[in-house]
Amino acid sequence: MALKPSFHWLFAFIPITVALEHSGSVRAPILFFSAAIAIIPIARLIVLATEHLATRTGDAIGGLLNATFGNAPELIIALVALRAGYYEMVRASLIGAILANLLLALGLSFLLGGVRYRDQKYNAAAARTYSTMMLIAVISLIVPSAFSRSFAPESTIRQEQLLNVGVALVLLLAYGLYLVFALKTHPGAFARCGP
Repeated sequence: MALKPSFHWLFAFIPITVALEHSGSVRAPILFFSAAIAIIPIARLIVLATEHLATRTGDAIGGLLNATFGNAPELIIALVALRAGYYEMVRASLIGAILANLLLALGLSFLLGGVRYRDQKYNAAAARTYSTMMLIAVISLIVPSAFSRSFAPESTIRQEQLLNVGVALVLLLAYGLYLVFALKTHPGAFARCGP
């Protein structure tokens, strides 16, 4: 019987990273690399926990939990970067996460599904809903960026801050409406399709 490799030893990087940060003499790339390694076992535990919850709550809520908590590392990085004032880095991180979900994950799913099955079936209603949500996310990144580059390339003006808050509120409202649509009013539209 072969033993599965464990990620638990990577938890040692959490106190190592904290100690490196407080020492003050460590170069930033080394600290970043140590912190990135420390996130790996935490992300793995989140995935395992959401998979266990999905077995009890069903596919719709399990998928929602997986999508929500699966992006926890990006959320943590974004919050830390926002507190430090790295707004462009947060924007780039969000764009990277969207592209990774759109291109890498979806493309890999199509590729591996095509290797196993000649004809693939998919849920058209769910695909339209997800595409619409991604389009809203992309537009929410494009509009503030275009405003900033056109009207205030050197500094942030009050109108840009109001626009950012407005876009954030629209995104929260859209996500709330999506949850109501997917979990309450049309849960059958998100039923799993067979191969």
